[in-house]
Amino acid sequence: MIELTRVSKGYALEFGAFHALTNINLHIKQGEFTAIVGPSGSGKSTLMHIIGLLDKPTSGMVSINGNDIATLSDDAVSKLRSQFVGFVFQQFNLINKLTVLENVLLPTMYARHALPFVPVDRAMMLLSRFGIQTKTHSYPNKISGGEQQRVAIARAIMMSPQLILADEPTGNLDSKTGREILRLLTQLNKEDGITVIIVTHDPSVAARTKRKITLKDGKIV
Repeated sequence: MIELTRVSKGYALEFGAFHALTNINLHIKQGEFTAIVGPSGSGKSTLMHIIGLLDKPTSGMVSINGNDIATLSDDAVSKLRSQFVGFVFQQFNLINKLTVLENVLLPTMYARHALPFVPVDRAMMLLSRFGIQTKTHSYPNKISGGEQQRVAIARAIMMSPQLILADEPTGNLDSKTGREILRLLTQLNKEDGITVIIVTHDPSVAARTKRKITLKDGKIV
């Protein structure tokens, strides 16, 4: 589903070039449950941004479902990203001025194609599935961290993506709540067939996945 071939990413800085990623070769199959691990500065976030089509490599090829991203226009990449991947972040990234329901509905407001579902019905189904249907009209800053992350996951899968990219999804949660979020991501992988990639520095989180990709100094080790 995802193929990176000799992917490198560099930045020109005042003191010289900085190589965030060097010669990355990586394949992710549909349905995998994978962790990307490594210390701070190892290139985890850069790799996540490239896989999630938020950034382009300096060199090398990125292929999604057989499509070479370099051959696509910016509009085509944006459309593919909106359909292909849902993001979950450590900081939740919810909009406090919007209700829980409005946050979950947000991706549908930017859709460039007809949706095969009624947005409000799907959003309510997801909130019910994740046990937070009573929080529909609450605001994010009025609910717990675990509830906020459930809202964020509901928003991430609102458009039925093939991939969830989760960046330290338990980083702002206590251990019990973190385990509940990991169980939810595992359930989405097993029952819905969604490919899940978790970016983390926590060995206990990585241990819950089926595959671990370790980065050090911008290289897979």
